[in-house]
Amino acid sequence: MFRKKLMPLFFVLLLILSGCAGFKTGDSKSADSGDKVVIDFWSFWGSEIRRPVIDKIVADFNESQDKIEVKHTFVPWGDIWTKELAAIAAKNPPDVVINDINATALRGQKNQAMNLSRFLEKDDISDRFYEELWNATLYEGDSYGIPFNTDTRILFYNKTAFKEAGLDPEKPPATWEELWEYAEKLDVKNGDTYDRIGFYPLWGVNSDVWMLNSDGKNFFDEDGVPIIDTEANRETLEWVMDWHEKYGANTINSYKSQIDSQQGNPFFNGKLAMYVNTPTFYTQIRDYAPDLDFGVAMLPEREPGSGNTSWGGGFVAEIPQGSKHPEEAWEFIKHLTDVEAQEYWAVKNFDNVANIKAAENAAKNSEMPDKDKVVYQMAIDNMENTLLTPVPVHAPDFMNLVNPELDSILLGKKSIEQGLKDAQQSLEKLIEKSK
Repeated sequence: MFRKKLMPLFFVLLLILSGCAGFKTGDSKSADSGDKVVIDFWSFWGSEIRRPVIDKIVADFNESQDKIEVKHTFVPWGDIWTKELAAIAAKNPPDVVINDINATALRGQKNQAMNLSRFLEKDDISDRFYEELWNATLYEGDSYGIPFNTDTRILFYNKTAFKEAGLDPEKPPATWEELWEYAEKLDVKNGDTYDRIGFYPLWGVNSDVWMLNSDGKNFFDEDGVPIIDTEANRETLEWVMDWHEKYGANTINSYKSQIDSQQGNPFFNGKLAMYVNTPTFYTQIRDYAPDLDFGVAMLPEREPGSGNTSWGGGFVAEIPQGSKHPEEAWEFIKHLTDVEAQEYWAVKNFDNVANIKAAENAAKNSEMPDKDKVVYQMAIDNMENTLLTPVPVHAPDFMNLVNPELDSILLGKKSIEQGLKDAQQSLEKLIEKSK
């Protein structure tokens, strides 16, 4: 009887002593894992390429410390932001979410994203990022999101086609006039059809990008006053319409259907000599036309000295209003937007990142082939010319009013003058209504 009672007591004492002496099974952090703060991170990166990259960044953070555990939740592109708003309303939002940079100020104004000023007072990381990106996160001087990635628009051109047309393959068009002249030489017409088109400005981008390119101005001035009905915009749309008349609706629509198919993009097989798109378009060239001899350049200037203005967007990491763990969320966001994680994302995804140092490192990274480096460096260089178009808080969803007017102009339903006038009046009414 005595021995049966003594043995359990002996083992209890042994377990207590071994615990006090620091003897633990497995990793030393495992005993503390229950004390970690778990934060929920939402993104729409669920593809077979991007999902492993973001999961590795999350895993690196989780392994770097023993206080916070990040759980990555994939929410599809079409659902993530409506679900986030519903979660905020239900007072159960994620702790970090990836969101559109151009509407960051609007979400700050609507109290959907958390004001990050209290974190930035302690950890001012604003100098990590391109100024244009950082400014897009501000509402009344405070940031409501930290830039993660971005993009820009550049010109891709077929060097083989240039040689066939007698053009210097190392000298892309520098102005709108040269762009037209080059296209004339690059066009190959067979009767009423084209075997090759030199260029068409509305493939890859819309007319608003060329309006921005023409004079470097957005649809609003510094005071938030709409400035869409301008002489520069009228002349830009006249220039766009000249291209439309040059090729005709049938040819344009036929090519557009091929472009929309991605894999059958006519730029891949030489039927389109010049094309504007984001630098990440290169990954499609790499996949579908690996032997294509191409070059990249900044968007041509409207005229010498007017500037190679391009347009960009991107995404930010936000802490939704109502997050239960904002301090821990902030620690993860710092990791997500620091040099190491950003460079890893850039190299593995061939994506433009917001962190300047990481972008510069990526362009020199040994994992990037030489062709990749050329395109990526052009993307970096073009950031100096790239403007974002943040949604004004007093004119939300303004493009839903502008785009139908631009479409009416391009379809011949309205004159350029009438369409821009109507767009201007619509924006003025929207602003007046918002007051």
